[in-house]
Amino acid sequence: MRRVAAGVAVLALTACQTAEVPRVDVFRPDYQGAETRLLEGDLVNFIVTMRGARDGQDVLDYAQCVAAQYALIRGFGFARQVRTQVDNEGGLWRGDAVYTVSSAIPRGLRTIDAEVAVEDCGARGIPTV
Repeated sequence: MRRVAAGVAVLALTACQTAEVPRVDVFRPDYQGAETRLLEGDLVNFIVTMRGARDGQDVLDYAQCVAAQYALIRGFGFARQVRTQVDNEGGLWRGDAVYTVSSAIPRGLRTIDAEVAVEDCGARGIPTV
């Protein structure tokens, strides 16, 4: 009889441990648009805004997607990040990014193959315009 009671107790504890806990960390970004400003020559400034970012990396990703699409629209195959500044005020995230665009792969570490990047952005649900 004790063995049966012990077995029932173990099953009861196991059932308690398998209960699902609802996730509260769901990522629901609200991409609110981008402004583009041609600075000089091949330098382009992108201002992106969004809500619901988890951190600054989400804003950087959004800016990169916009820069990649811009490069393709202008007939270039590549972009390179020069700098990006990210700010969060009251839940509104803003990225101020500067990129160079070019037809040949640029020198530097932060180069982007625009066609590959735009495809990746689409797969990740990040708008490019």
